[in-house]
Amino acid sequence: MGIQSISVDYDAINQRNIFSNGDYISGRVTVEVSSQTRIQSLTLKAKGKAKVLWTEHYHETTVVYYDKEKYFSQEQYLLKEGQSSDGALKLGPGRHVYPFTFQIPNKNMPSSFKGCHGKIRYTLLAKLNRSMAVAKKAKTLFTFVSKADMAAPELMTPQYGSKDKEVSFFASGNIAMNIFTERMGYHQGEEVPVVTEIVNSSTRKVIPKFYIYQKQSFFAQGRRRVSTNDILKQKWPRPLESSTRETVTQKMTIPPEIPPSILNCRILKAVLSVSLTKDPLIKLPLIVLPRGDDGSKEKRAKPKAMHWPDKSNHHSSDHWPDKSNHHSSDHWPGKNNYHSSYH
Repeated sequence: MGIQSISVDYDAINQRNIFSNGDYISGRVTVEVSSQTRIQSLTLKAKGKAKVLWTEHYHETTVVYYDKEKYFSQEQYLLKEGQSSDGALKLGPGRHVYPFTFQIPNKNMPSSFKGCHGKIRYTLLAKLNRSMAVAKKAKTLFTFVSKADMAAPELMTPQYGSKDKEVSFFASGNIAMNIFTERMGYHQGEEVPVVTEIVNSSTRKVIPKFYIYQKQSFFAQGRRRVSTNDILKQKWPRPLESSTRETVTQKMTIPPEIPPSILNCRILKAVLSVSLTKDPLIKLPLIVLPRGDDGSKEKRAKPKAMHWPDKSNHHSSDHWPDKSNHHSSDHWPGKNNYHSSYH
């Protein structure tokens, strides 16, 4: 038999078992041998890459769209022929353990992610090469989470959107809706206060509905595939009467298991949006930032009280943004039941 098995393991450095830019990963490759075996080399490769894949059908023709992006690849020789006095490299019966350590590049790379048409993966691959025999391999994944750059000004920028809707179908009038969040960036598990003003100038009652949904975009060969998925849906507990104006605040919590947003990958994007109703659709971008290693969120100053804009002084920082200069989710690329579209 010779080589019975080969495995690769690594040591966690925090409770969440995640790694980030510049971290060191230490572990071991274990080789089980039943009888003395000559080998050529034992290597350990660490790499990070993204790939996307989907198909589209045109009449009787099926077109496959595929692309990939590499972030890094590092290889270490744990054993190599020529290291012994006679140049031969032999493993005797028993268990052999070979430690390794390497540093994740301290550069801008996207977090680990798995989507419906693509994924971003970081792996450790052990490979044992033998002459005149198929190489033995073992692979394991590790979770990489890119460090959040809270200094990025767009993450702290207030988001604002508005829309009007003419009412029909056994009712008449107009409904005007405005939606606001105090910033774009929120951490996993963090609460998002969604402030909404509704001017109901129609003859019917209105029940505000709030959504958080994820948009995944995949890019290959000049094409884009988009999938959306509802993450959270909440309804205001009472209807707003006709001919009324009311401001409500709905507190929505980003699920802690939602992965951080992917914005720094050429072939894959993943962001959240918060929306008020779906007809008409008013959406604002939510950039999901990673929690700390202990699950905590980064401390920040308490936000100022929010007020509707005073038309005579709408540039004050604690007022709502001017409609002519609002930030919308269209500026950002974009669990089950995915809805796909082609572009």
